[in-house]
Amino acid sequence: MPFQVRPAAITDVQTLVDFNCAMALETEDKRLDPRIVALGVEGLLGNASRGRYLLACSENGGVVGQLMHTFEWSDWRNGDVWWIQSVYVEPAYRRKGVFQTLYKELRAMAVEAGGVVGLRLYVEHNNVNAQATYRAMGMRDAGYLVMEELFMSDAALSGAGGT
Repeated sequence: MPFQVRPAAITDVQTLVDFNCAMALETEDKRLDPRIVALGVEGLLGNASRGRYLLACSENGGVVGQLMHTFEWSDWRNGDVWWIQSVYVEPAYRRKGVFQTLYKELRAMAVEAGGVVGLRLYVEHNNVNAQATYRAMGMRDAGYLVMEELFMSDAALSGAGGT
């Protein structure tokens, strides 16, 4: 199946929110507050220095997949690392090359941009299907464990209680 890739626009906010909420529920069993996600999506779309969304569209123009990427400066490598985030492919379109199309487009953009030294992403330890997909694209385990301290609780993200 041929897929066209295009940058997301403000008119895609609801699709991006729906995809992000579906991805969080499916991969981490987390229910996100769509209002907060919408603000986050709009915040990225309104500020290109934060990153961008790429969308894969089917032959009829419907959006069937997404990925977002953000920027990280690497002093060790003297260049930018593009982090892939918020990957989601509609279930009916999985295993049909949607992610591969998005990844290849992002990779080509990174090479063309110059100064980009690599692509990275994080993946849940138990998400073996996603890990296999990423390996097939040439990615490998970087040997790091992601640690975090979040200033917004999961309960706040889901809109459940709290202030």
